[in-house]
Amino acid sequence: MFAVDPRSKPRSLDHLFERDGEAGEQISRLREIAVSGEVGRAEIEVVSPSGEPEWRGISASPLEGRPGFVLWSFEDITSRRLDQAIREEREKRLEFLDNASVGFYSVDAKGRFRYINHTLAGWLGYTPEEVVNGEKRLHEFVVGDGLEDAAPYDPFAKRGPGGRGEVTMRKRDGGEVQVTIIETVIEDEGGLHTRSVVHDLTPADEPQQVPRGSEQRFQNLFEDAPIGAALLDLEGKVVECNRAFREMAAAGRTDVVGSSLAGLVAEGEREQLAARLSEVIEGRVLAAPFEVRFPGEKEREASLFLNRMEDGAGRVSGVILQCIDTTGRKNLEMQVNQSHKMQAVGQLAGGIAHDFNNLLTVMIGFCDLLLLRHRPGEQTFADIMQIKQNANRAANLVRQLLAFSRQQTLQPKVLNITDVLAELSNLLRRLIGVNIEFKVIHGRDLGLLMVDQGQFEQVIINLAVNARDAMPGGGTLTIRTSNVTLEQAVERGPEVMPPGDYVLVEVIDTGVGIAKENLERIFEPFFSTKEVGSGTGLGLSTVYGIVKQTGGFVAVDSEVGSGTTLGIYLPRHEPEKEAGEVRPAQEREEARVARDLTGVGTVLLVEDEDAVRLFGARALRNKGYKVYEAKSGEEALEVIKNCDEPIDLVITDVVMPNVDGPTLVRRVRESHPDMKVIFISGYAEDSFREGLSQG
Repeated sequence: MFAVDPRSKPRSLDHLFERDGEAGEQISRLREIAVSGEVGRAEIEVVSPSGEPEWRGISASPLEGRPGFVLWSFEDITSRRLDQAIREEREKRLEFLDNASVGFYSVDAKGRFRYINHTLAGWLGYTPEEVVNGEKRLHEFVVGDGLEDAAPYDPFAKRGPGGRGEVTMRKRDGGEVQVTIIETVIEDEGGLHTRSVVHDLTPADEPQQVPRGSEQRFQNLFEDAPIGAALLDLEGKVVECNRAFREMAAAGRTDVVGSSLAGLVAEGEREQLAARLSEVIEGRVLAAPFEVRFPGEKEREASLFLNRMEDGAGRVSGVILQCIDTTGRKNLEMQVNQSHKMQAVGQLAGGIAHDFNNLLTVMIGFCDLLLLRHRPGEQTFADIMQIKQNANRAANLVRQLLAFSRQQTLQPKVLNITDVLAELSNLLRRLIGVNIEFKVIHGRDLGLLMVDQGQFEQVIINLAVNARDAMPGGGTLTIRTSNVTLEQAVERGPEVMPPGDYVLVEVIDTGVGIAKENLERIFEPFFSTKEVGSGTGLGLSTVYGIVKQTGGFVAVDSEVGSGTTLGIYLPRHEPEKEAGEVRPAQEREEARVARDLTGVGTVLLVEDEDAVRLFGARALRNKGYKVYEAKSGEEALEVIKNCDEPIDLVITDVVMPNVDGPTLVRRVRESHPDMKVIFISGYAEDSFREGLSQG
């Protein structure tokens, strides 16, 4: 909600709103209410990382039994506020039109009233229903001669259609009212009709500029409204519209009036739109908006709200349309959905990888046991080696899945990226082939990186292989490095990069490019555009997982036929922050006395996977250890409690039901504080670091 870097040090709540004084005051007020023992609530407008205004619903509640502690809850209420604003805007516009200080009317080619507002009808002594339902004509209200020969939509006999003039209008009681009429004549396939504004000139002390000001306010309200508005006839053609609608529907064209609404939307949505218009005209209440796309150089997405317009007799005379541009919101929703999908796929990949990891541990382990009983020259030895080699290939796939799901254990160290790429260049040249030109452009004064060198090299190799495959006829592969400093958060695809210093590694090829519909899926595991059998689809997903686990970001820019640029943003490392952390560990390591204890001692092996435990126990016994087995944390505690001899070492799985590895160790050390422990797990070290520290 606030684009906070999850890796940064937690800061105060006030820091989120330090740039907005009003929001900060609201937070202070809610804090005071909560401290007093009450629940405080507020709705605060904030600015999103993309610069768009958004709303947050905030509540502050005192925590029962925790004096001085306050529970803060945040909710994204942007869409609700937007819907409320739309409803209020629509109601204001309709109320303004009917009760404005000026009159409005529209007549057709025969002078019949299509619409008259309450103000003008009241001046004449009628209600709008009496004028429209009674099929009264404009001629009946105009005083003077010569109108019989004039066009019925033109109350001024001596001028052309459209313009301005003064006339006298007859009231119901026989009185007269002097008015100025400003009208626009619209001609379409349905004929001629007017859009007219009427100013009452009767009061002697009311100068003309007052109604002119009212007219200008109405013009601003309709024409300059940020929400698109249009009036459709019964055939679905645009009779009137404002600028916002023209910009959305036709990229600013002025010939939208008279066009069919169906002709303005994307071709695949025209039939559904026509059906929706028919339902509205028939009187069905359709609360949900209709989503459409307006094609053009830059496609726009919009939500249409349709309501039928009735005359005084209840007859349908047209359709009122309100249009909200949802392009930005749709893009944001797509980015959020893509982020959630990648997270879900990562969790699935990680789970599958750990299940396979257990299976492969057993397969490779028993292969090793079998190899001890056969000589290299035997056929059985060769067969077992084939099984082991293929199992190792499967283990590499598991490592790639763990990399994608960001659940592998990394061993980061400080690296100079220029040195790493220089060492890797010879391998990359042989890897991409002789028909591809290879360039490395090193940036100056590059910052250091804290990354796992093996994983970083795998990222570069995977990207180089993908680039090679994208240039089957040859081309140029360029690796370019540079420093990048972000002063503010920047959107990179579905993610937001926080401000900071980064080292950018760009891998650029001149290949076939990536189609737009595939860009959103290229980081999914097993997704590949290559032919069947040409790849596993794990190359880019591995890149994505390694970069994200390292704290970096991936950006892709590609155009079909013009090549692809894939950028890796990695946080710059500040060496002074790590100073003094290595020496104590080194000193302890040097102080240790090396002793060979192979085969000496009693070991307790705790593993809930039967096959893994069976292999591990056999391997340890073959080395001479005395081994006790336990298939759960509870059983391990019983073994330690009832064992007649001391146990020298506990080897335990980390993730087990009920009593997991760290919990087991904590309980064991309550009675055996010097017990030595080895944890075994396929999970990343970070996922249970806290549990280990507590143990």
